[in-house]
Amino acid sequence: MPQTASAGIYSGEDPRQFRINVTTIGDLLLSAADRQGDKAALIFPEETVTYNQLVERALRSARGLQALGVKNGEHVGLLMNSCVRLAEMFFAVSLCGAVPVMVNPRYRPSELSYLIENADLVTLVTTDELAEQVNFVERLYDGLPGLDGQTDPLHLAIPTAPKLRNLVVTGSTSPQGFIDHSRFYQLAETVSELDVHQARVRVRVRETGLILYTSGTTANPKGCLISHEAMVRNAMATVRHRYLLNADDRAFSALPLYHIAALKPMLGVLEVGGTFVAQGHFEPGQCLRMMEQNKVTAVFLPFVTFLQGLLYHPDFASTDLSSVRIMNSCFAAQPKSVGDAYRKAMPNTMQMGTFGMTEASGFVSTGVWGMDEDLGYTRLGLPLLGIEVRIVDLESGQDAPVGSHGEVLVRGFNLFDGYYKDPEKTAEALDEEGWFHTGDIGSLDDNGHIMFHGRFKDMLKVGGENVAAAEIEEVLTRHPAVKLVQVVGIPDPKYAEVPAAFVELAPAQIASEQELIDLCKREIASFKVPRHVRFVTEWPMSASKIQRFKLRKELIEELGIEIDPH
Repeated sequence: MPQTASAGIYSGEDPRQFRINVTTIGDLLLSAADRQGDKAALIFPEETVTYNQLVERALRSARGLQALGVKNGEHVGLLMNSCVRLAEMFFAVSLCGAVPVMVNPRYRPSELSYLIENADLVTLVTTDELAEQVNFVERLYDGLPGLDGQTDPLHLAIPTAPKLRNLVVTGSTSPQGFIDHSRFYQLAETVSELDVHQARVRVRVRETGLILYTSGTTANPKGCLISHEAMVRNAMATVRHRYLLNADDRAFSALPLYHIAALKPMLGVLEVGGTFVAQGHFEPGQCLRMMEQNKVTAVFLPFVTFLQGLLYHPDFASTDLSSVRIMNSCFAAQPKSVGDAYRKAMPNTMQMGTFGMTEASGFVSTGVWGMDEDLGYTRLGLPLLGIEVRIVDLESGQDAPVGSHGEVLVRGFNLFDGYYKDPEKTAEALDEEGWFHTGDIGSLDDNGHIMFHGRFKDMLKVGGENVAAAEIEEVLTRHPAVKLVQVVGIPDPKYAEVPAAFVELAPAQIASEQELIDLCKREIASFKVPRHVRFVTEWPMSASKIQRFKLRKELIEELGIEIDPH
């Protein structure tokens, strides 16, 4: 049963047997290596590394960073696809007392330029290896005018990035303006391991341990300041205490390491001494092979695009997934057909619904061992211990009755400490009582389990009536030919806004626009029926989510709708 601190506030299961144990990100790795030594810590398609090897490599890179003058609290950017090297550099930055800033490798040159300046990076580490045909060195040249003319890579002078002192490139090349792999490790020899540890032990658990930039809509992304305590306690609360994983477990994630939904489980799995199995980027066939070959016991794959990618892959039915005893998923926020297919394919796997976001250092809630099986497919779990959840009315801001829809508010150790250099946005998100206003619409059942009903900004205002995009999407996904739906609001001179649906059909399936509109007419009020339906085969994506604002912009341009900029 959930614990209620006061009316309307839910805070997870009984905490009497729970003990808080927290450390820094760097010390988490060192402590795990002390226990596990030569056991496999990370398995990627191209490389496996043991705990001892990971520590050795991270300490060596930390020495290199200190040789470049990186000091406690300074910000170091990491720009590369998921791989052992990225994990090594992530821990290296933490071990020398600095703050890793994970950079989305999909960023275009202008976005890289913005982040490097906004995050006050003093050093950025990248690679010369092409990732999905992306050349990071060329993108940095495009994003940092004058970089290709720099003659002293130890002391850069880039007008658009005044605090950036160095760029380090791993790999085999020596591009102009960069410190190459060989020189970086030569510099590391000038610093002792003792120097790294002296910086490491000065780190406090409430200091910023990580900066992650959240995807914006039309504005620039915002840097979330996440403490060591928030990351480590959230990871332990999920992996050790809620999922009961241990050193015998092998956990898989297909999400990129610059995403909170991959970083957090990696830390949690390493903390219990298990093995973290991961991909460089999501490819369904390889994903299925890695899960089977490594006999993974836990899977972290919460997003609909990933789950459907596996489900519709021709190898899904023939892949042996019997070793998977627990799966972190979000079936309650996805088409019922997807959950039904996984229930049939993996009948012995406990599904753990999850609700979370970057600002909450990952998970807010997830399932509990021993709960009713159906809850894994219909709910998003109970709040983790130490985290409180409220649902408030969208108009009054007062606590909403059980079962009623409202905005989800979160409070606890796990919250971020604000958006970097953006006090205005921070004040909008965090109120004076410490509640984070998520912008998500949710509800709580009688037992405190969370349900997700969409984003507040995904609410449409059709002729003065509130319409949830998620409600229309749920109706459309009842059609047997429909694989995935996203509904957006399109400006309309009569109703101010009307619904428009973007639909991806399942393989070899057929449906017409009129057929889907007729389905909606039978099931929902007329003002909720989409006025436009567009069929798509690809979606504009961030790391893990479909970018609705791009769909909306595309349709507005197609329809020739004029938008008042004011």
